[in-house]
Amino acid sequence: MSIIKRAISADGSVVASAIDSTDMVAMIEHYHKPSAVVTAALGRLATAASLMGYGQKNEGDQLTLRIDGDGPIGSMYAVADSWGNVKCCADNYIVEIPLNDKGKLDVGGAVGAGTLSVIKDLGLKEPYVGTIPLVSGEVAEDIATYYASSEQIPTVLSLGVLVAPDLTVQHAGGLFLQLLPFADEACIPILEKNIAAMPHFTEMLKAGKTPEDIVLQALDGLEPNLLDGAEAVYHCDCSRERTSRILVSIGRDELQKLADSGEDIEVCCHFCDKKYTFTPTEILSLMEEKP
Repeated sequence: MSIIKRAISADGSVVASAIDSTDMVAMIEHYHKPSAVVTAALGRLATAASLMGYGQKNEGDQLTLRIDGDGPIGSMYAVADSWGNVKCCADNYIVEIPLNDKGKLDVGGAVGAGTLSVIKDLGLKEPYVGTIPLVSGEVAEDIATYYASSEQIPTVLSLGVLVAPDLTVQHAGGLFLQLLPFADEACIPILEKNIAAMPHFTEMLKAGKTPEDIVLQALDGLEPNLLDGAEAVYHCDCSRERTSRILVSIGRDELQKLADSGEDIEVCCHFCDKKYTFTPTEILSLMEEKP
């Protein structure tokens, strides 16, 4: 399980959430078998989606982060529910590029230039979609910029994924901190001092710090109180029924072509690689569901 903890300042003006997403990102590596830099990129995106999705008002609310870059990864998606559970996928899972000038995995180079979209499905007629140009492709900076420019919410986002030479995930997690509109500006230097004193997120996890320790440290000096917490997982909600509905949506003509081929059709889920097989007879029966 990946643990999320959330805390709030005494005056209710600053909220901070932290997650140890190591297990979650390890499942990304398990399902998709990506190269190290793709694990780092997808792990950051999934961790951010979990933090942003957690605590949405309604149980059925869903948040999607989509990055469309011109780098070798292509597009990446991460989808989170209101409990912080996540699923994710990418166009290309094997990317081999040199380390960046700091000797770290070059996530920005693998992502490239492009756009970040934040899609909030809140059960309304149409989902909310906000899109901005990528600032760096490093994920955290891009999402913080989205909040500043599209929602006018001052935001601090720190993300980290540590991948071992054997491609296993050693540590992963993130800190998500936001100032509410009525926040007193006097808290800003306190927060800046706290954030500046904090090591890289994976270093804190490596040292034994918990998400609870980290949110309280981020809000130190503001009399923080723990709000709540949750256990989040990598969770794909695909099913044979849902896959059937996708096939129905392609239309009678396309379904007839599939049935006429006389061969079984295999549909693979992008998020967990689970495969669903449909016989020509089953394809014909799906045609009856199409008005």
